[in-house]
Amino acid sequence: MAALIDVILPVFLVIGFGYLAVWKGYFSDAGVDGLMKFTQGFAIPCLLFRAISTLDLDQNFDLALLGIFYVGALSGFIAGLLGARYIFGRDWEDSVAIGFCCLFSNSLLLGLPITERAYGVSALEANYAIIAIHSPFCYGVGITAMEIARNRGSNAASLPGKVLKAMFSNALIVGISLGFIVNLGGIPVPGVLTDALDLMVRAALPAALFGLGGVLYRYRPEGDMRTILYVVAVSLVLHPAIVWGLAPWGALSVDATRSAMLTAAMAPGINAYVFANMYGKAKRVAASAVLMGTGLSIVTVWCWLYVLP
Repeated sequence: MAALIDVILPVFLVIGFGYLAVWKGYFSDAGVDGLMKFTQGFAIPCLLFRAISTLDLDQNFDLALLGIFYVGALSGFIAGLLGARYIFGRDWEDSVAIGFCCLFSNSLLLGLPITERAYGVSALEANYAIIAIHSPFCYGVGITAMEIARNRGSNAASLPGKVLKAMFSNALIVGISLGFIVNLGGIPVPGVLTDALDLMVRAALPAALFGLGGVLYRYRPEGDMRTILYVVAVSLVLHPAIVWGLAPWGALSVDATRSAMLTAAMAPGINAYVFANMYGKAKRVAASAVLMGTGLSIVTVWCWLYVLP
């Protein structure tokens, strides 16, 4: 019970405040759009840039950690893709969008604050290692699969260009890439710039959580309930269960196991809806899965925190 009260509920209360503010008309849809544009287009890329540019890459980029987490993520994508196609009879493009929902856990807006509240700021280094390649990996898988589904039988030579263009139009990936450039190149960043970036970073997570609540109000569950529940089950149970099963095999440290498990156990991120909306496929499933998964994760994350060392 202490974990629920001290770790999980404060995060979800901020989301709830955003939901309530929009529901009661205290915060407009335009305000939500502006807030999410600020957080996803500016503040969170700044957070990722600062984290990656100062991360000890040799110490934190544990191949076992990344391999185990992304085997679980890719398994979720395959389960979502094939389940949508062969269990629910969706077309291939819908199936890719549904698979992406099962692939893209909310590593930033939920994974970071919950891990921080549970284990402290020092526990976030493994989270940042996962997040550093999370958007590139997930968008790379999703965009490649969608372009293959959309262009079956056409010239494959143009596929890499389409994938790269779509990926590097994403501000999160730009922030991560610039962080790697500064880190690997040993480029000094002026103190006045780091102070300005840190001001942006402090606003990133609380503003994004509040905005997420406003976004979730728009997409209340409707229709496709069996498919939505399937996506939620893959995201909240299958992905973390695979990571939990593989962690001893990879001899992960306690901190790495905690970060990998909690990141894997997060609900589908808002990027699941962004991806579905980008292609105009399975938007209702994606939006409803984000909402239902976020709500149900209050219980499932509590359970995973109970079994973690």
